[in-house]
Amino acid sequence: MDSALLTRGAPRPRPGMRFLDGPELAPGRVHEFCGPARRTLALMLARETSGPILWIRPAWAPDSLNPEGMVALVDPARLIEATPKRAEDLLWCMEETLRSGMIALAVVELPEPPGLTPVRRLHLAAETGAAEGHGTPTGVLLIPGAGGAPGVESRWHLAPRHAEDVSLWRLERRRARTAPPRAWTVERRGRRFVARDGAGAPAV
Repeated sequence: MDSALLTRGAPRPRPGMRFLDGPELAPGRVHEFCGPARRTLALMLARETSGPILWIRPAWAPDSLNPEGMVALVDPARLIEATPKRAEDLLWCMEETLRSGMIALAVVELPEPPGLTPVRRLHLAAETGAAEGHGTPTGVLLIPGAGGAPGVESRWHLAPRHAEDVSLWRLERRRARTAPPRAWTVERRGRRFVARDGAGAPAV
């Protein structure tokens, strides 16, 4: 009788993380944000999550997030900042955080794209955290320029396109495992940030 209630089908995929009223990210995976406004994009995603956010950046980096500047995007009190002194500890810190499953979003600022093996380790850590933790941890790699980390679930590029009295950005999904390249215009409307179509084809 009991065996009749069970199936051996594949587990259902988790619903995507929607942000900016449109684009989606696969939760429990590691994504890459690049471009001049990559930190802003990470905060746009953070506002759609709950609980603390771990932000990892090199101790030798010349700048850090300004709480007064980020308050329009997310409550600075949610931010936990980690500043490893060694380059190899940046990804180690990210990996251990994802494996714990205790934080929904972990962001790491990297000076250059990591290799395929470290990215795979991060995916496995996120899977472990989702299975053994208290939520579905998602990781974001902030990479300068056009990015290029191999093995990431998706790659997103954000650049400012501000006009007079209007805050605008161009958002591009340049790579994703389950979706084609696409571009949006992101507009700030009061305290909301909304992505709309019509930005043209993304530059791949």
